[in-house]
Amino acid sequence: MMTSSTGLRWEKIVLKLRNPFRLSYGVSETRQAFWLRLPGDEGWGEGTIPPYYGVADAAMEAVWRAAAESGRELPDNPAEIEAWVGTPGPAPARCALDLALYDRIGRQHGLPLYKLLGLPKPAPMPTSFTIAIDTPAAMARMAAENRHMPIIKVKLGSDDDESRLKAIRAARPDARLRVDANAGWSLEEAIHQVQALESYDLEMIEQPLPKEQIEAMGEVQKYTRLPLVADESVQTLQDVERLAAAGVRGINLKLMKVGGLTPGLRMLKRARELGLQVMLGCMVETSLGTTAMAHLAGLADWLDLDAPLLVSNDPFDGVTYSPTLDLSIPERPGIGVQLRNE
Repeated sequence: MMTSSTGLRWEKIVLKLRNPFRLSYGVSETRQAFWLRLPGDEGWGEGTIPPYYGVADAAMEAVWRAAAESGRELPDNPAEIEAWVGTPGPAPARCALDLALYDRIGRQHGLPLYKLLGLPKPAPMPTSFTIAIDTPAAMARMAAENRHMPIIKVKLGSDDDESRLKAIRAARPDARLRVDANAGWSLEEAIHQVQALESYDLEMIEQPLPKEQIEAMGEVQKYTRLPLVADESVQTLQDVERLAAAGVRGINLKLMKVGGLTPGLRMLKRARELGLQVMLGCMVETSLGTTAMAHLAGLADWLDLDAPLLVSNDPFDGVTYSPTLDLSIPERPGIGVQLRNE
C-alpha cells in the first residue's frame, strides 16, 4: 500500500494522575503526551517524556512537521523504518514515528506486534506497582491498600529514605520490593544506602546516581549483592556497553528515551549478550506506549509497565491487568490499542 507522510497529525493529551506523583526531581499532578496518527489513521504512535528531561514541545513537533511536509512514501517493511525515521530530533519524537510505522505494518499484515517482530508471545507476567515519594505513613498506607499487588516499586531519593522503606516493609512483609532513587543520591549517599537497604529484602535498586555517572555506578555496585539497574543512564547502545563494562548488573529500557522499538530491540539484545538483566519500563504515558513495550515482555526479566494504572483519563484500551497485576497484551493487529469510546 503506497501512502505518503502528507497528512500526518498529532495532538497533545493532558494525562491526569490518580495521585500526585513525587520523585526526587519534583512533584506533578498531570503529565502530557502526544498522540501521533499516520494519514488515514493507518498507524498510531505516542511521544511522551517527563518535564525533567528538558525536551521542548516545539522540538518534538518540528520532527513530525518535517516528516509531514516531506511527502515521503511510508515504509512497508519493518527493516526500512529506522532509515525512514532518521536520527535528528528528540528520542520521544522519533519513538512516536517508529511506533506508528510498526503499528501500520502490523495492521497491514494482520499481525500483532510481537509476531511482526518475530518474538515469542509474552506469557502473562507481573508488573510492579509504583508508590511515589510521600511521608513514611502515607507510603505504608498506599502499600497496605494495594495488598493484592505483589510487586511494589518504591520511589526514593529524598531525605529519610530508610524510614520510608521500613514503613512499607512493615505494612507489606509479603511484597516483593524494588527501590528507585531516580538519580537522587550522591556517591557517598548511594554507597551508604545500598548497604543499609539490603536488610529490607529488595529485588533491586534502580538508578542510584545521576545519569552521567556510569562508572561511579559500577563502583557502587561493588558494595551490594543487589543488582543495580540503570534507567536514566540508558539512552543509547553505547550506554549499554559502558554500563556492562562498569559492572552495573541491569538496565531499565524505555521506548520513549531510546527512540522506539528499533533501537530498543537492538539495545535489549546487546544487553543480553553482555549478561545484563533487563527491565522493561515506561514513562507516565498512555496505554498506547505501554502496550507497544509489553509486546517485548517475553525477552525481559522484570516488568515495570504500570503507567495506565497511574492515569485516570487514559484514552486507549490496550494492555490489561489481572487482579494481581499479571500483564497481558491484546491480540489485535499492530500495537493493538483502540480508543476507549469505540
